[in-house]
Amino acid sequence: MSTTKPDPAELDFSGVTWEKSPFSGGNDNCVEFGVAGEFIAVRDSKRPEQAPLVYTRDEIKAMILGAKAGAFDHLV
Repeated sequence: MSTTKPDPAELDFSGVTWEKSPFSGGNDNCVEFGVAGEFIAVRDSKRPEQAPLVYTRDEIKAMILGAKAGAFDHLV
């Protein structure tokens, strides 16, 4: 089943609990993830006032599995 993603401007993120990687070093140099209804929101920790990007759980799952498999190791 395909889920149509809304425009992030249409969502209310005020109740979202944002999480960041423990590897970020605590210096606001990381992305943060949060659950926004049926979607996963991703924002820049240095710019929390900007609208986050919104992804489906399947999209986030594919990214996490790719990262665990080393697919993005060449980027760091």
